Amino acid sequence: MARALDDYRKLLAEHGVTWGEDPVFYVKSMATDAYLMGPRDFWGVCYGMVAERNPGAGVKSLEDDLTALDMDEVIRNVLAGEVLDNLAALRLTGDGVKLEARAQAVLPGRTLRTALLIDSARGEPATVLVDGRAHEIGPRGARLIEITSASRVVADGEPVDLAALTRPAAAARLRLRAGLPCRWSVYGEHGQGWYPRDAPHRRDAHVLPYFHGDDVVLEVPAEPLTVRVARGMEYDRAQAEVTPVAGRETLVELTPRRLYDAAARGWYGGDMHVHLNWAGDMVGTPALAAAMQHGEDLHVLNLVAGNVSSARVYDAEALEHWAGRDLPWSDATHLARIGVEYRNDLLGHFYAFGPSAPPSRFHTGFLGTADWPPNSEACRELRGLGAITGYSHPFHVPFTETDGPDKALLWRRNCSSREIVADAALGLVDSLDVLNHSSVEATALVYRRLIGAGNRLAVTAGTDSMLSFARRGSQSSPPGWERVYARVQGTLTAASFAEAVRRGRTFATTGPWLELTVDGHGPGDTLEVRAGTRVTITARTAGPEVERLEIRTADGVFAEGAGGWLTVELAVDEPTYVVAVVSGGPHERSLHPTGVHAHTSPVYLDVDGRHVARPEDVRWCLEWLDGLEALLREEGRFENDEQLADHLALYDRAREVYRGRLP
Repeated sequence: MARALDDYRKLLAEHGVTWGEDPVFYVKSMATDAYLMGPRDFWGVCYGMVAERNPGAGVKSLEDDLTALDMDEVIRNVLAGEVLDNLAALRLTGDGVKLEARAQAVLPGRTLRTALLIDSARGEPATVLVDGRAHEIGPRGARLIEITSASRVVADGEPVDLAALTRPAAAARLRLRAGLPCRWSVYGEHGQGWYPRDAPHRRDAHVLPYFHGDDVVLEVPAEPLTVRVARGMEYDRAQAEVTPVAGRETLVELTPRRLYDAAARGWYGGDMHVHLNWAGDMVGTPALAAAMQHGEDLHVLNLVAGNVSSARVYDAEALEHWAGRDLPWSDATHLARIGVEYRNDLLGHFYAFGPSAPPSRFHTGFLGTADWPPNSEACRELRGLGAITGYSHPFHVPFTETDGPDKALLWRRNCSSREIVADAALGLVDSLDVLNHSSVEATALVYRRLIGAGNRLAVTAGTDSMLSFARRGSQSSPPGWERVYARVQGTLTAASFAEAVRRGRTFATTGPWLELTVDGHGPGDTLEVRAGTRVTITARTAGPEVERLEIRTADGVFAEGAGGWLTVELAVDEPTYVVAVVSGGPHERSLHPTGVHAHTSPVYLDVDGRHVARPEDVRWCLEWLDGLEALLREEGRFENDEQLADHLALYDRAREVYRGRLP
């Protein structure tokens, strides 16, 4: 493991944020991550740029042309003149040169390290010297260069005054104490963050600086600062405004208020999809993972080994050593394991939690290799190793109840969980990450189609947080900003948590507590009733961010309210299911880009021995399989006809299951 981390540091030093991965578009776009956080139209700008260069081109052609984009120009175009805390701009115009920057406070004896975006509006090439090195800027081009406040920049033959980058500040110290490990944010003018020595300079999805610990000391400027403390979703935030005194230490004692205690009720929250290392602007370490898990009070942490775009599997060495065992910082209420992310960008990615050994393969379809075997084979192998499996960050393109499967199948290698419709029918997968960093609405729609068609899948949550990225939107947010809560029988262990997920005793949330009972039975339970039976459904929430609470059956929304407590009666005539769903707009407690979400697994209502298998949902799944087969024939890469035949045989077996559920 230590040797692997050393290798990662060498890759970072040699290649930068991509670590030398195959330069497909999502790898190339890593260069933009640190500068385009927050709500920005990244994809609209990128597609606009390729469309401008290729008038009349179709969607598929535009997808192929994305890799030709200059990422520095993408950053310039997305920002559209905005200046960031970590990115100054040097504008080259026909009238001359202008430096634009947010001045950053610098303590005595320190030098600011930052980046400079050279943005040319000129119709001819330009040359800018930075610390003696010439950088050629094309007509109306852009170039991103790492600099310090002591750098020498020369444009149009004249030195550029870099004084606007910094402002001097007197030094002081803060001591932060909560009495338990927490997440701290310390920031001043323009949101400039301050951190303890050697702490990574991380930003969450709200672009708020943060670090973890308790009784920590950090150097800060002697000027007004905001100190905020949080501890995962079971706690509220606390905040103080302080002005430290130059040359002295100021103590700030803040403790976040607990909103609910899930473990006291037998529920434990987990994040099923976290990367220790996955390329990035830093190297993730076990010590950082431990500090984050305890600082967020995250009960279960699944650190997954996986590849990016090449053959290398990051953290495979850790999996080899720790497979089947708890990581050293685990305790009675904090469990950490090394798991797997199995990846194929055409068929989908899935997590595995709790394997007793590494699998024989971790991915297919990268570097032009075959999309074979089907994901189902990896599901079988990992489940044979004792793991539970669930499809991750499932769907990225929003679609609605009235859209057919073609909307989800439109885009090509975008990691959408396309094979799940077959794997679920054949009982090869345990869950779906309904809560993820992509489209929760689209994923929830697919999930309800799947369970409405007779598949039994648990709701889970996976953030895809990456400890090796300090600034990457939701993926640089701390693990556990979304969680699956599982009702565990007895003490918390990897086996008891996995069994709770396997049985569907779960709900997933960005923060609110969400309870559901049907005649006293909770998610994962099945009630056997006779036609005409009336049942009482109760849903309850806790958390200030809830705006809407729904009770849904296979037929859609059955009841709704504003949150808190909702009780209704349902007359059961046909087999169905009951789930509770929470939503809300953007809120400081939610780090999801679209707002607040929570969703339970179902309570199933069987009628006279019949399981739910709504014909509309079954036919939707059959239509999905037809579209998936067409997509695979067109876009799949295979070495021979037999490899394609393996996929088609899988879909035929799934079709047989679904057709058997129709009246």
